[in-house]
Amino acid sequence: MAILIATRNAHKLQEIREMLPGVELIGTDAFPQVPDPVEDGATFEANAAIKAIAWAKATGLTAVADDSGLEVDALGGAPGIHSARYAGVHGDTAANNAKLLHELEGVEASKRTARFVCALAIATPEGVVKTLRGACEGAILVDAAGANGFGYDPLFVPNGYTDSFGVLPDAVKAGISHRAKAFQAAREAWADFLR
Repeated sequence: MAILIATRNAHKLQEIREMLPGVELIGTDAFPQVPDPVEDGATFEANAAIKAIAWAKATGLTAVADDSGLEVDALGGAPGIHSARYAGVHGDTAANNAKLLHELEGVEASKRTARFVCALAIATPEGVVKTLRGACEGAILVDAAGANGFGYDPLFVPNGYTDSFGVLPDAVKAGISHRAKAFQAAREAWADFLR
């Protein structure tokens, strides 16, 4: 059975393909006529469910969607569900990172704790919906380091490491990231769907 991965983000789709070997995955590019749903939920889980439900209904396929982002403790959990558009324009990584660093100016290292969060939702065309969450704890650097990954990766150092996700090899990130943890849990919790 093919599973639709409800994202137009090529980096995210590639990461997911690596996390679900042996599962036939279809990207949303196979359905250019289907519009992206409006993500107006108040939580990562709500937004993931909105996407999964909409894509499952539109395509007749079981759909997996994620909503993920960065929560910074010193900023009261911001940027949170607004991570991709923190600086105002969706997907403007440079502006988002610059705004985050500006907001954290003067905040000492011990108070720059943060986590990447990934909420996953799976929805069937019949309306069955399940969600779960993965997180990766860490801290925000004062300056970006590395060019690997995407988004806030060059600013985030996971606990137990001295390098950012922008420096760490993809193989390391694939084992410890918020998305990796969510998909590891999904393989067990959603075994019936993902085979």
